[in-house]
Amino acid sequence: MSIFSSTYSLRRSKQILKHVYRLFLRKQKRLSPPVVEQFKKTILALQSEIEAKNRAASNSLARQLQNLEKTHLKKSFLEQIRDLTFALAFALFVAILIRQVWFEFYEIPSGSMRPTLKEQDRLVVSKTVFGINLPLTTKHLYFDPDLVKRGGIFVFTGEDMDIRDVDTLYFYLFPGKKQYVKRLMGKPGDTLYFYGGKIYGIDQNGEDITSELQNPEFENIEHIPFTHFEGKVITAPSQLPRVFSPVFLYQMNEPVARLTALSGSDSRGEMLYNTASIPDFGELWGFKNFATARILSKEQVSQFTDHSLQEMADAPLYLELKHSPTIRSPKIGLDEYGRMRPLLGFNSSLIPLTEEHLRTLFSHLYTARFYVQNGRALRFGSRATEFLPELPGVPNGCYEFYNGKAYEIKWLGVSVELPPSHPLYQFDAKRMQLLYNMGIAWDLRVTDTARYAYFRNGDLYLMGAPILKKEDPALLDFHAREEKRKAAASSYQPFKDFGPPLTADGKLDVTLLKTRGLTIPPKGYLALGDNHAMSGDSRDFGFVPEGNLRGGPSWIFWPTGTRWGSVHPSYPIFNLPGVLVWGAAALLFGGYALHHRKKYRTIKF
Repeated sequence: MSIFSSTYSLRRSKQILKHVYRLFLRKQKRLSPPVVEQFKKTILALQSEIEAKNRAASNSLARQLQNLEKTHLKKSFLEQIRDLTFALAFALFVAILIRQVWFEFYEIPSGSMRPTLKEQDRLVVSKTVFGINLPLTTKHLYFDPDLVKRGGIFVFTGEDMDIRDVDTLYFYLFPGKKQYVKRLMGKPGDTLYFYGGKIYGIDQNGEDITSELQNPEFENIEHIPFTHFEGKVITAPSQLPRVFSPVFLYQMNEPVARLTALSGSDSRGEMLYNTASIPDFGELWGFKNFATARILSKEQVSQFTDHSLQEMADAPLYLELKHSPTIRSPKIGLDEYGRMRPLLGFNSSLIPLTEEHLRTLFSHLYTARFYVQNGRALRFGSRATEFLPELPGVPNGCYEFYNGKAYEIKWLGVSVELPPSHPLYQFDAKRMQLLYNMGIAWDLRVTDTARYAYFRNGDLYLMGAPILKKEDPALLDFHAREEKRKAAASSYQPFKDFGPPLTADGKLDVTLLKTRGLTIPPKGYLALGDNHAMSGDSRDFGFVPEGNLRGGPSWIFWPTGTRWGSVHPSYPIFNLPGVLVWGAAALLFGGYALHHRKKYRTIKF
């Protein structure tokens, strides 16, 4: 039989039989006795021919039954509206139930989890990895905190959290809260300390959990304890003219310091977090181990800093490090919003960068994903039309750098590595400075580069790589100048390698962690993005409440390629909440299928 034949298959005839039979049972009381008998006769005849596998006869009877339906069982307009409404409501109910309790498909909207998860990645998110969610709430029917693993990636809702732009629409109709994907780096009662881009920690019982926080599976991911040294700033009008005071500085969405103006030119500061053990801002959670970094030309050094280049080697560019934040010497000045207020004190240092340093930087370059349009660069997802940096000679397209390699982003987020001859690889000092300083924001108005520096085992790291090794003459000269500045002014805090939080015998310094570390509150979880430079996470909005945990990604199904497959570190396939939810789903679907099959297997009147 040709596939283009108009004769119904036995399967199609059976579908028509079931459909008309259901309608007939609902409406037979409205029909006249002769019509009822005609329906019964045709239905039973069709059933008999289907059982006999007589396709031609089944086709004829199925068409007769369809004609009877159109004549006698046709739905009124109100019935059509009723059935459509019920079908949509039921489908919506099932969709919400599945997405909230079982699993859902998720698209990564930003670069906060690169390189693990990238923009436009599509994931399957399991909602049973920690417990059983209570739909449309921030509660659980069942929750097992032991299933929550440090270092695992998890999904949580922004409901009742201090997150900007958290509102969204589900199915383009229903208001709700956005969900976020981050890496879970702290559980309730953990105390953590940051050094060398890594996290060291103890649990609530004082046991060393550093091995969980430094899992080899995310060895190349670095963790920075802040997005900005001052964090979130809360100001209040002061009695002093045109001065905002006091100023509260928030980190992890908790008040950690207060700056108060004493006059139009003088101010004082005080710590608010663990004041018995943390005397100054730099001692907070290991802040002193990190600096913010940007690259300056000679002219910019003279314009934006008070450094003299006479004691330094001549170089194409200079690395400026802002470090050692302190409340002991706050000054009155203008912030980025033009407010006159007390400002956190910093120290600033310079390191000359040779062409070899710059090429090493280029070989480890990473950037946010960005578009190039007519020689100007725009960050992926941004709608800005002005203040865009120039990238002359680069063809229009969407690009990104990761670990020194440039990629063009094609349809649906598929990335293709560019050949070394591509204009984006053009290297010179000016291009390197632009890619480093502007490579995250791609906006000339943003002065914060979102680049950080830290020491690890004596080497100076930038962009997660040891750019200046400890034996580098430029770094040795830097240390000498820092010590000279310390000798000239005892209040100066040099930027140096203070070393990991370990005792002389190589064990974790538990005392240091307990006095200077970050303690996670009860039922709170620390969420950090793998791409700290582009991540809004617990450093901004604070700890994630236990009830907000929704699940964890289990599979990347798009794009295909080397990252296609399970998300690491993966969660166990079998656990109690998973077995309960999958078992309940199997029972429901199996029971419905069995009932449906049994009900229409043999039709009797």
